[in-house]
Parts: sequence; C-alpha cells; structure tokens
Amino acid sequence: MNKLDQFLTRAEGLLSRLESVLPNAQVNDPDWQAAAAFRWQHGALQPVANFQRIALSDLLGIDDQKERIRQNTHQFVKGGTANNVLLSGARGTGKSSLVKALLNEYAGQSLRVIQIDKQGLVDLPLIVGLVEGRPERFILYCDDLSFNTDEEGYQTLKAALDGDLVAFSDNLLIYATSNRRHLMADYMSDNLASKSAGDEIHPAEAIEEKVSLSERFGLWISFYPFSQDEYLAIACRWLEHHGWAHGMTDEVRRAALQWSLSRGSRSGRVAGQFAKDWCGRQK
Repeated sequence: MNKLDQFLTRAEGLLSRLESVLPNAQVNDPDWQAAAAFRWQHGALQPVANFQRIALSDLLGIDDQKERIRQNTHQFVKGGTANNVLLSGARGTGKSSLVKALLNEYAGQSLRVIQIDKQGLVDLPLIVGLVEGRPERFILYCDDLSFNTDEEGYQTLKAALDGDLVAFSDNLLIYATSNRRHLMADYMSDNLASKSAGDEIHPAEAIEEKVSLSERFGLWISFYPFSQDEYLAIACRWLEHHGWAHGMTDEVRRAALQWSLSRGSRSGRVAGQFAKDWCGRQK
C-alpha cells in the first residue's frame, strides 16, 4: 500500500469516528402544533410546554414601543411585509416580556417563536430549511444578544439580516433584545482610531463594523429607565397580580421606593421582584 492509499484509509477512519459523535445535520421536522414556542438546543428544536403567560396589557410604561412592535408583528402574521426588530436599551424594562406577550397574542393565528442563543446562530441555515414553505409564521428570538467580532454567530447573523439566508423564506423574522444598541462592546481605542478631515469626522473601521450589524435590523425600538410614577404603577399592577387587595398605600409606596433604591434601578423587573417580596411577607 502506497502513502496515498494509507492516507485515504486513515482519513476514512477519522471521518467515521467523527460521524459517530457529531450531531446529525438532518434535523427532523418538529410537530408545530405541539407548542407555540420552541428552543433550539444541540442542533434540534425542543417544544416549550409551559411558556410564560403574559399579555400585552400587563406591560406598562412602554406604550409606544408596544404599539410599534405589535403593528410590525400584526403585518407579519397577516402575511404582509415586516421588518426584523432590534429591541435595545435599559435592562428590566420589558424587552423580553414584550416578545413573550406577542406570542401569547398571536399564537392562535399560527405565530411560532423559536428561541436561540448566539452560539446556535451558526445553525441558521438548518432552521431556515425547517420553516421554509410552512403555513405558520415564525419569529427567531435572540434574547440578551451581544457579540465579539470574532464569534461565529456574528457573521452568520449579518448574512441572514442582509438576506443571504432568509430572503427565500418570507415566513421568518428575527427579533433580538440587547442592552447594547450596536450589539457589540465599545472601546476607547476604537474612537482614537477615528480621523478628521476638515470639519468632518470619519469613524474608524472598527466603529463602522459595529454599527453595521444593528443597521441591518429594519426596526429599532429603544427602551429607557422608568420614572418614579411609572415604576410605582408597575409595582401596583404586580401587587394586584400576587393577590394584594389594598392598593398603593403610603406604607407600600415607601417600601417600593426603598426597594428600588437598594437595587439602584427603577425597572419593571425590580417592581415585580418587590411585589413578590411584599406579598410573600404579608402571608
């Protein structure tokens, strides 16, 4: 046996061993009627049986953001054109809850949500193949998304948002939430590399690269910290949800504000955490 034959034999053996441990690239078509929400894990779709039951009416202090994404989703569900969406801004202000509420609003109209983390974005071509031609409408949901430029999912997402992957599948949109508007960390060194020409400023290539990803989303929706009144209104709604029937008394108001000060934030998440603690103490 010559050296070439030896090499080919060894290569075939190596491929056989790899095939035994790598996930099969052929992904079985899931039962889309088994659930409205799915999670992409280890190269397969897993149904989420107990999806959080939250309604659009439960979300306070974000009326403008709620209407903009509801309109976009309504167009999409009805078969019209719609945009990929980036929800960015202050933490705990309802970005993720809004996506969940949209699913509960439109699940009866064949909307399905597939949650995926950034590591799973490299499998986007597989997911596109699964949903292509289906009568349902799909939102690929990426929560708390942020990248470094050298991560694999970054380039795959850029290609998808440009249409390289999803142009042929008009029943799929990408909704992403992030605390960063440009989805990537900003460094002082990036700004130092910027140049000026007369009165004009030319951003460094690193800055241009970071902005280019978020610009590929057709709809940007920004979220901001809540005012004190908005925070208290949300806390009151959560108190009612947990069975508190006495409203926002002076005692409760004082406790709610102290809670927000201890957390350093007035957000919907903090208001919900306060309500759980308060109602639990009363029982």
